Amino acid sequence: MTAPTLQMRFPLLWPEGRGRTPAGDRKNALWRHEGRALTLDRARKRLLEQVHAITRPGQSWRTDSLVLSCNIRFTASGARDRNFSQREPDDVGAGFYFDLDGQPHALACDRWSTVADNVAAIAAHIEALRGQERWGVADLRQAFAGHAALPPPDPWWIVLGVAQRASIDEIRAAYRALSKLHHPNAGGERAAWDRLSAAYDAAQRERG
Repeated sequence: MTAPTLQMRFPLLWPEGRGRTPAGDRKNALWRHEGRALTLDRARKRLLEQVHAITRPGQSWRTDSLVLSCNIRFTASGARDRNFSQREPDDVGAGFYFDLDGQPHALACDRWSTVADNVAAIAAHIEALRGQERWGVADLRQAFAGHAALPPPDPWWIVLGVAQRASIDEIRAAYRALSKLHHPNAGGERAAWDRLSAAYDAAQRERG
């Protein structure tokens, strides 16, 4: 049976309800490979190694639907899109979505200063949770119980009520109009305002 592959998603889809680390509080991580700073390709390999290790040899795969989300664009072949950007994005967070024994889960990290280090942190977290099962403290379903994934938020263009290929001017106009309805100062609900703000931020990041 073929091992599950890792799909890349752009832009970053941060798990609903998870807090964010302020940019000024991010730290430089200590993960290295052969004495050098960890590359994103190496970090992705570490993540896959830990996810695949969840399933014991000879058993059916316990993990499926593996998606790694970040603000670095990849081509259909899985290689980094060199035509998009060579720089580290302003938002270096990483979100990892997967099914464990048929149940959706999400892990996310933005504590570290590069996307690669945040992916490596997710891999290290999975390794630690696997340890709980090996040590007999809890099985993996129990260990991952706090990481059950909420339904992902609607794409920004649906929230803003515009076409997916809308121009930045159209996006701004839709945001201004909806702000008048949903801003807390205008009597709107905080949840609706947060949803609108998140959609507008995502649209701006994607449009650059």
